[in-house]
Amino acid sequence: MSPQKNTMAVLGQIVKLIPKKLIESLRKKYKIQTRSFSATSHVVTLIYAQLSHALSLNDICDAMRNHHGILSQIRDCVPPSRNGLAHANRTRTADMAEELFWAVYEFLQKNYAAFFHGSRNYPGLPRRFKRVIHAVDSSTIPLIAKCLDWAKHRAKKAALKLHLALNLTSFLPSFAVANRASDSDPKMAWAVCAHINAGEIVVFDKAYCDFKHLWHLNERGVFWVTRAKENIKYEVMGQQPVKMTQNTDSPRSKEAKIMGQQPVVLQDLVIKMTCPNTLKNYPRELRMVAADVLVNKKWKRMTFLTNNMIWAASSICELYRSRWGVEVFFKEIKQTLQIADFMGTSENAIRWQIWIALLVYLLLRFLAWKHEWEHSFKRLFTLIRGVVWNFFDIESVMRSCKAGFQTKPRPPPLKNEQLEFEF
Repeated sequence: MSPQKNTMAVLGQIVKLIPKKLIESLRKKYKIQTRSFSATSHVVTLIYAQLSHALSLNDICDAMRNHHGILSQIRDCVPPSRNGLAHANRTRTADMAEELFWAVYEFLQKNYAAFFHGSRNYPGLPRRFKRVIHAVDSSTIPLIAKCLDWAKHRAKKAALKLHLALNLTSFLPSFAVANRASDSDPKMAWAVCAHINAGEIVVFDKAYCDFKHLWHLNERGVFWVTRAKENIKYEVMGQQPVKMTQNTDSPRSKEAKIMGQQPVVLQDLVIKMTCPNTLKNYPRELRMVAADVLVNKKWKRMTFLTNNMIWAASSICELYRSRWGVEVFFKEIKQTLQIADFMGTSENAIRWQIWIALLVYLLLRFLAWKHEWEHSFKRLFTLIRGVVWNFFDIESVMRSCKAGFQTKPRPPPLKNEQLEFEF
């Protein structure tokens, strides 16, 4: 089944999802001066660079020039020159790109609320939790130290870090900060978690384990789960019973351990920190859960900390397991979008590219939800990339792809097949 025609190119249909006057209003807000290369042309050019996986500025400019007629139909955009595009990336503040992402995010949230409530069926989400779960993590993006002195991370290395809070219900970022890698994770955690409301859950790795920040979250009514560092000093104040079926000596737990179906809870303690500085930062009791979990087909003992004293110990392990979703997100955008190879050396140019990449991810995820796309994000991205200049209807393209894509039924799992827990 061939796709139906449309009066607008696929690139134009994607840009159409952005409110028409939004880019121009942001240009005026940030007092960006433009002449022949408008702010809308700049944004559309960078969106195309993401969708096409452009390799250089010349690659982008040549393609835009070759499709000048089609480009002019997309809000009167014009192709840039190489120097013009480089100058725009360097001098036009990337704060505009950041606000553009969140403005489109809020627009979709206001008009398509269902998109933000389970638009993607992430398998690692604990289903019995009705609260919003945020997975917080950072991803380091390596850069070239000789060209990027502003991003020096070590003596011969340069890097940028993307700190992210991922809403696991919608699998969309609820907060993001693109900053220099020299800023530590605990320092950035205050900004990343500032938007989280009382009653919601935040899960992060031990790199974010700062007891002063954990106390701040506790006082705000936010539930948190994290890994415990190996060198913490504490005093056991109490112990909660562990179910016999999860005791390592019980035959049922040994069977579960062989099958790899669930972590085996070993201890469920109530503790209090004994180090004077730590006790000053977190004066209340904590809960510590120790469990054996399967990581890369090997059993590993892990210790978790939380401020919730009511949940089952197995739920604490399951919540931390859901943190893997943010790793899946980083892998997804790095393998599909242009977020590893940069076409500029200034901090401003790199921030432009990162925020437009997140905007493209948001728009494509919205299209996948709107047209009931059942396959992977990577497959959708490659599908759009192949027809970006064609006058095909996006829904028709996706529908024809679904019709020609038949999946083989998955064989039933073997009786002794192990299921991995990834942390």
